[in-house]
Amino acid sequence: MIEHEGRFAGRVALVTGASRGIGLAVAHRIVREGGQVCVTGRKQEGLMEAVAELGGADVALGVAGSADDPKHQDATVAAVLERFGALDVLVNNTGINPAYGPLSEADFGALRKILEVNVLGALAWTRKATAAALGERGGAVVNLASVAGLRHAAGIGFYGTSKAALMHLTQQLAVELAPQVRVNAVAPAIVKTRFAAALFEGREQEAAAAYPLGRLGAPDDIAAAVAFLASEDAAWITGQTLVVDGGLTLTGGI
Repeated sequence: MIEHEGRFAGRVALVTGASRGIGLAVAHRIVREGGQVCVTGRKQEGLMEAVAELGGADVALGVAGSADDPKHQDATVAAVLERFGALDVLVNNTGINPAYGPLSEADFGALRKILEVNVLGALAWTRKATAAALGERGGAVVNLASVAGLRHAAGIGFYGTSKAALMHLTQQLAVELAPQVRVNAVAPAIVKTRFAAALFEGREQEAAAAYPLGRLGAPDDIAAAVAFLASEDAAWITGQTLVVDGGLTLTGGI
């Protein structure tokens, strides 16, 4: 894992859904490269553990709440500015998938919740971060999409639909918020997290066989891509979705 010392020095990031998994790996990466970070999640206990793991209150802040709750969004952005005095990077990592199976049998309440969190939530966080800081100061937004948004994915069809919408939203916001704010996305394949466990537990070797690089993803693989897009190394990149999938989509798989 190649790191860039000081790449986020003097910069502050907000990472949603970051008490564990990819979000926490992104937060670690930003702190290791000199930044300060706010992490969000539903459970305060998990966030307290994450903050301690990240290095404590000097570099990290945890704010608990539901990602699609406007009051939580407002309170979080305000807390970041109060604690750190700035906000330079937003990582929309929160994603849910309460509906598994064919769309013909899916509960519409669950589908609406997927859109509320995965798409409208990302838009809301971006609007609030831009209004509070990014629009004037400049900065970067990185959205966590998925290769499931690129083509048919059995069992997770509406999750993929929401991620396709998120990738289009990324392009739209990149144009609307330029030149002050860059907006990009990362689209992972299966990453070994609790969120994706149902897709590989008990059959990891079989699942990994479909990947040209011979393994499933790790949270650090995605964190490295997010850090690149959020940093000045990507200063002339906006509106793009970086596929990070171990070569899976090259073989026609998801």
